[in-house]
Amino acid sequence: MKNNMNSILLAHGSGGKLQSDLLEKVILKYIKNPIINLLEDSAYLSCFPKGCKSKIAFTTDSYVVNPLFFPGGNIGKLAVCGTVNDLLCIGAKPLYLSLGLIIEEGFDYEMFEKIIIAVALEAKSAGVKIVCGDTKVVEHGKGDGIYVNTAGIGEIKHYFSPQKIEAGDFIIVTGNIGDHGIALLSERQKMKFKTPIISDVANLTGIADILFKTSGIHCMRDPTRGGLGGILKEIALKSNIEIEINENSIPVNPGVNSICEILGIDPLYLANEGKFVIFSKEEKVVSLLRRTKLGKNTAVIGRVIKKKQKGEVILLTKTGGKRIIDIPRGELLPRIC
Repeated sequence: MKNNMNSILLAHGSGGKLQSDLLEKVILKYIKNPIINLLEDSAYLSCFPKGCKSKIAFTTDSYVVNPLFFPGGNIGKLAVCGTVNDLLCIGAKPLYLSLGLIIEEGFDYEMFEKIIIAVALEAKSAGVKIVCGDTKVVEHGKGDGIYVNTAGIGEIKHYFSPQKIEAGDFIIVTGNIGDHGIALLSERQKMKFKTPIISDVANLTGIADILFKTSGIHCMRDPTRGGLGGILKEIALKSNIEIEINENSIPVNPGVNSICEILGIDPLYLANEGKFVIFSKEEKVVSLLRRTKLGKNTAVIGRVIKKKQKGEVILLTKTGGKRIIDIPRGELLPRIC
């Protein structure tokens, strides 16, 4: 491997001067606050537990998306959004994130900087601080560019859970499904469309702020891997409920729908990275969310019919039939997050 400063070297993960340079010249250039600036082995978070009367939520996720850059985002933006949204789903206000980086020797230095810039911008947008992290570099050929791990801590404001779902609940989705999966597929396969499909990757703090102030919200989930169909079936099984959804009511970008028809893909199982599925006692939340930029296509797609020992999801098809929705048997598109 050529020793030049246009790419990441093994020495950038060795704990020496090059790693210090990487921290100072790239990571801390964009991600800085009084906590992470100390560069301690662990972050001291003064509001946990001292002075904090609320319960906290803690989550972690690793990101191995391929390709690293895609229409609408990159692995850095995806990592922040994914972890923030996981905290929001349980009813927590995201506060702190960690950032773990595993970089392959030879990875382009400029690309690395763009990823860190995306992390910093999205963290600022979501109102979270990145307070600790770790960087490792592996030999060329053993890391597939870069992997990212983020862990998140949030303060519980509400507690949303499948166990709170009741018969009669409205099932709401906050926008078009399948954009992320098709955006990645088109980029991966170099497929060109007249109207490019852009990933929906976004942090949903704005939508969550509305939901936290709205009564009657029982459960929220982000339909990432496995898509809308997968998450609904998972919830049905956990809650012992029967769900009925209407295919005509499910919002799908016409471009995504066309591509799915051509390729024989079911949009119900495509990944999303900027949507919530909401179980709500009241329908009024729909009009509130439609006033937001990210929620303008919010729609009621079905109802919880009744309690049932073996959870079931029934799709009322466009042709007037019924179809049982199950958990997908494999990954429709691997490495989407």
